[in-house]
Amino acid sequence: MNDHEMNTFWKKIVDTINDGLMFIGPEGSILMVNKAFETLTGYTSEQAIGMPCHMLGCDACELTLQTGKESAWCKLFEKGQADMKKCRCLVRCKDGSFLPVLKNASVLWDENQTALGVVETLTDISELTKLDEKVHILSRQSDREADFLGMVGKSPEMQTVFDMIRKASESMAPVIILGETGTGKELVANAIHLCGSRKNGPFIQLNCAALNESVLESELFGHAKGAFTGAYSNRIGRFEAANHGDFFLDEIGDIPLSIQTKLLRVLESGQFERVGDISSIKVDVRIITATNKDLEELIVKNEFRQDLLFRINVIPIHLPPLRDRKEDIPLLINFFIHRLNLKTGKTITGVSHDAMEAVMEYHWPGNIRELKNAMEYSFVTTQGPAILPDHLPKKIRFPSRVKAVPKEENFNEKYQLIQALKQTKGNQSKAARLLDINRVTVWNRMKKYGIDLEKVLSV
Repeated sequence: MNDHEMNTFWKKIVDTINDGLMFIGPEGSILMVNKAFETLTGYTSEQAIGMPCHMLGCDACELTLQTGKESAWCKLFEKGQADMKKCRCLVRCKDGSFLPVLKNASVLWDENQTALGVVETLTDISELTKLDEKVHILSRQSDREADFLGMVGKSPEMQTVFDMIRKASESMAPVIILGETGTGKELVANAIHLCGSRKNGPFIQLNCAALNESVLESELFGHAKGAFTGAYSNRIGRFEAANHGDFFLDEIGDIPLSIQTKLLRVLESGQFERVGDISSIKVDVRIITATNKDLEELIVKNEFRQDLLFRINVIPIHLPPLRDRKEDIPLLINFFIHRLNLKTGKTITGVSHDAMEAVMEYHWPGNIRELKNAMEYSFVTTQGPAILPDHLPKKIRFPSRVKAVPKEENFNEKYQLIQALKQTKGNQSKAARLLDINRVTVWNRMKKYGIDLEKVLSV
C-alpha cells in the first residue's frame, strides 16, 4: 500500500468515527476535520480548515493572546502543561447555536518532542443534558404521592383544573395559570408538561420576580462572551435550553416592559438574539406562564403590554384558593402528615377533631403553602400521637383575629358581571364597556366564576 492509498485509508477510518475530530496546528489554525465534526458544528471542512480554533468559542478553552505573537497560543503547548485535557463545554455552531460537548484534547509530538499540533474530539452530550433536566423533574415528582401528578384534590373545583390540564397538554398553544400565592401554580405547569407530547423534551422554568432586568434578560436569552462586565463565557439562555420542550415563566406580571417587548417577539416569530450577539436563534418552545396579579389592571397602569397578554392568554387555567375548596383540606393534611412522618421519623396519626375544626374555620390567605407550613409547625410542637389545637399556629386557633373578606368581594364582582350580561343580552363587549373593563377580563371572569351565558339569559 503506497502513501496515497494509506492516506485515503486513514481518512476513511477517521470519517467513520462518530465523535467530531479536528487537528489543530501549533499556531492555532484548524488543519483537518472529519465528517462527524461537519455534522455537529455545521461547518464544512472547506469552511473550517485554515480558521482559528477559537471560532468555536468553547467556554473551557484556555486560549490567550501573548505579547509578540500574531495569533492565539494554546496553553497545551506550554512546558509543564499536561499533554491531555478533558472538559465539558459549549461550542458555537455555524448557525449561532451552542452545542454541549465533552471535549478531549491531546498534544501530538514528533520523535524530537516537538509539538506537531493538538488532536481534539468533540462528543455531543446534548441528549445527556436533556436527560439531566428530565431526571431532575421526575425526582421531584416521584415522591409526591398524590391524586394527580403531585396535586391533591377531590373537590369539583380541582377536578375542573385537572380536566383543563389534560386538555391544555394536548395543545401547543400558550397556557397561563392564574391563582393566588400558594395555590400550586408550579405543580400545574409540571403536570401540563408531563401529560403533553413534549414530555420527552426539556421543562425549563424561571421565576421572573426573582431577578433584576439585566440578569433576567441574560437568563431568558443567553449572552455572548464579553457582552457585559462579568460575561466571561458564552451562555445559552432558558429559551434555547427549552427548545422542543416547555418553558414555564412564573410571576409573568413582574417582567419589565423592555423585556416584555423581546418576549413578544419570541412568541410571534420563535426567534431571538443573545445579549451582545447579532445572530438570530430560532427555537420551538411552548410557553406556560403564571401570575397572581391582575394583568388587566397592570395594562391600565401601562405596566404590562396588552398584545403580550393576548399572546399568552390563549388557554387560561384558574386555580381556586384553598378557602373555596375546603373539602380538600383533610386530604391535604393526610398527605402532609404522611410526608412529614417519613421525613422526621415520627408517627403522627392525624389531627384531632377540635384541631380539624379550627383548621376548617381558618381563611387560609396563604393557601396550600400556608397549610403545609402549619403542618410543619405542628410537627415541631407535638410529640404525638395526634395534632391538637394547642399544636397549631396561634393565628389558626384564633381566626377572629384574621381579616377575611375576599369571598364577599368575589361575590360582588360575580353579581355585577351577571347583571351587566343580562342588561346587554349577553353581548360581552357591551358588558365590558358597562363595567369599564376589557372584554378579555369579562371572558376570564366568566371562566373564573363558571358563568353559563345561556342560564344567565334564561333567568
